[in-house]
Amino acid sequence: MSAPVLHWSSADGEHGQLLVEPGGELWIGRDPACDLVVRSSRASRRHAMLRWEEGLVEVRDRSQNGTRVNGQLLQGTRRELQGDVELEVADHTLRLVHATADDDSPVELPAAARRRIHARLLDRLDLSRLDPDAMDLESLRPRVDAALAALVEELAPELGAEERRRLARELAHEALGLGPLEALLSDPTVSEIMVVEPAVIYAERAGRLERTALRFTDDEAARTAIERIVTPLGRRIDESTPLVDARLPDGSRVNAIIPPLAGRGPCITIRKFPERALQMDDLLAAGALTSEMAALLQACVRARKNLVISGGTGSGKTTLLNVLSGAIPEHERVVTIEDAAELRLSQEHVVSLESRPANMEGRGGYSIRDLLRNALRMRPDRIVVGECRGGEAIDMLQAMNTGHEGSMTTTHANSPSEAVQRLETLSLMAGLDLPTRAIRQQIAASVHLLVQQARFADGARRVTRISEVAGVDERGEVELHDIQRFDPETGDFLPTGYLPSFASELARAGLDLSGSAG
Repeated sequence: MSAPVLHWSSADGEHGQLLVEPGGELWIGRDPACDLVVRSSRASRRHAMLRWEEGLVEVRDRSQNGTRVNGQLLQGTRRELQGDVELEVADHTLRLVHATADDDSPVELPAAARRRIHARLLDRLDLSRLDPDAMDLESLRPRVDAALAALVEELAPELGAEERRRLARELAHEALGLGPLEALLSDPTVSEIMVVEPAVIYAERAGRLERTALRFTDDEAARTAIERIVTPLGRRIDESTPLVDARLPDGSRVNAIIPPLAGRGPCITIRKFPERALQMDDLLAAGALTSEMAALLQACVRARKNLVISGGTGSGKTTLLNVLSGAIPEHERVVTIEDAAELRLSQEHVVSLESRPANMEGRGGYSIRDLLRNALRMRPDRIVVGECRGGEAIDMLQAMNTGHEGSMTTTHANSPSEAVQRLETLSLMAGLDLPTRAIRQQIAASVHLLVQQARFADGARRVTRISEVAGVDERGEVELHDIQRFDPETGDFLPTGYLPSFASELARAGLDLSGSAG
């Protein structure tokens, strides 16, 4: 059994890994003497301890608030840990994997030698003689594993036993799966995977990008991985169709682009679908907003106010949209519309629509705008659009203003004022001959609240502004009033003292406004 490694990440964006030494004790807690120091009031001074001895890993909880092991609370007791497990200590997420500290490093073997092993693998399996009905991965894997173990021992005798085991596993991933991406896809601390070129792969953990030691054997191996993703979906990628958007079975979004458009070789970007949808408590624990801001936004949703969440790429717009949708009452009918399904609303009465690109003949495509127009005929109480990025913005604004109050969407912008300009530009893309002033009046009449989300250099994602859309001023400009603002200099969330014009409706929705003006 290889040495266990503890990968950890905190709510404020820090992350790292620790090797669990044989026979030693690894302490986690608030005490500076601990091996992993958790700076949280919810952590005890010596919160928990890990020990590896005689092939068994044991966690002992010594805290007041307990330690979660795979979601189950462990308090004041000990437990043997079987396989890879996830632990939670205060605001720290810990993942224990049974691997050496450099186990994700690829085995050094020339690409030509790897290709030779792959060719011999195909000869040894003799796929033409296999039963086509038994060609599923589950039945193939034992044969591939056994064949690769023998081939690696035969063709790479210079490697040690552990290196041969790792090489056989790498080659099996390439033969049956997505190659080096398999390790990153199975790592819950990874939120995004970026293949810049086959030999350069980055991963995002806790909001920070880091280059991994992983790599594909060559361009062909990377292209094979892309084809494994898109072929089951009836899509293709080749020189005539060199870019594709797709989705993995777990819902993760994939974008792939190959030469001649990608000059350095096949490029893959995967935004992983989280195993568990985040809740408001998770955003509060991460410092994304304050409890007062959360109460304000949830009250706005309950009071059927129309919201637009704006921010840059990867700033957490969709996550916040999903969290806020949890405040929609159960009895309402909601229609969600997305390019790739990422929203996971908890309500029962939700209709999820997803756009579809045209086929190879240029037919059968359905855009966000097509789906939005159709949704209006489905008698929705609310419409939630994952992102407005085209002419559908004008349709969304009209829906918000014609009986679908409480609808929500997101858009790309770096400030609330830029979000207004973005909505103007997108509305003009609809091809309607509308003057700018008319579009601005439509925005002012339709959108009640603009919520600005930002991602900071340390990887943290925060709500930086909550602004009311108050109308159109005498100059014809959309008027915005900040209700809450984040100060990056002090790191504080500051109320401006401004009460929204619909404050009475928020009070009826359960929001306590007694201290909001002060």
